[in-house]
Amino acid sequence: MGRQEKGGKIFFALFALTAVFLCVLASPVRDDRQLWQTSSYTVQTQFETEEEVAPKRELINVNTASAEELEELTGIGPALAQEIVSYREGHGAFSCAEDLLGVKGIGEAKLEGFRVEITF
Repeated sequence: MGRQEKGGKIFFALFALTAVFLCVLASPVRDDRQLWQTSSYTVQTQFETEEEVAPKRELINVNTASAEELEELTGIGPALAQEIVSYREGHGAFSCAEDLLGVKGIGEAKLEGFRVEITF
């Protein structure tokens, strides 16, 4: 076997391997996520589990709530609840959450702690 013939076989082998490699690269990749989404089967557990759900809280209307009701708000104790009632009696109804910043003892951080628990 001559040198030229040997070189031709090596070239052909490399060419064939390159062609196979390119075919593999060009073939579509199977996405297993699609396989899971289109499968129609259900999984049943042996034991029933109860999903824990946080109790639904009623919003507290700061314009009508008593001091005791206001104490249910996050971060509001008896003294601050009474401050809210006193401020409301002296200045009138609150129209938005930011109005509560006028109450002595309520700052931005305290307000953010119970903002989602109140209504007007």
